[in-house]
Amino acid sequence: MSGPIVVINPNSNQAVTDGLKDALAAFDLPGGPDIECLTLAEGPFGIESQLDSDSVVLPLAKLVQSRPDAGAFVIACYSDPGLDACRSVAPQPVFGIQESGVLTAMARADRFGVIAIAEASVQRHRRTMARMQVLDRLACEIPLNMSVDETARGTGTFDRLVAVGTALKEQGAGAVILGCAGMARHRPGLEAKLNIPVIDPTQAAVAMALGALLAG
Repeated sequence: MSGPIVVINPNSNQAVTDGLKDALAAFDLPGGPDIECLTLAEGPFGIESQLDSDSVVLPLAKLVQSRPDAGAFVIACYSDPGLDACRSVAPQPVFGIQESGVLTAMARADRFGVIAIAEASVQRHRRTMARMQVLDRLACEIPLNMSVDETARGTGTFDRLVAVGTALKEQGAGAVILGCAGMARHRPGLEAKLNIPVIDPTQAAVAMALGALLAG
């Protein structure tokens, strides 16, 4: 059997990592690779700016290098920080959740929408989508204007997600991506409310990692 899929939360908020563990429980297949969720202790409490995103690149690369036993890695932050750096030092496949989430959404709908945590996140996300050459498939991206911690533990988060998801659907989105790993626990309920596919990007990335490892 291959080594584990190591899912790295690049912020230091353990509540986000705990939410990832819950969201990925169904991917722990009998006979399949283990799924290990880690918190990057050196990371900021929430990755909410370009500086936050850039600050975790070197620690992420060092962590990836320290795990030669891993079968694959997932960088569980929607800005995909350090993705290119980690790929440059790891012989194993490395998946970013924004890239994986967008590819999965396009497999489910012609146009997709993204729920960002904050206005400052939108520009970072668009740069990645421009590099992927998929901006023509983006219906709209709308921020919650909440912190990462609020998305993971806030009492009013779900109602705000419903409001933003509904607005994206009205803008033509046939699928909605949760643009922060902290939103993972809300996916099933939000999908039931919106009645369109809601993509948790960490689940999307782990599904791709599983496919790569199971295919040998």
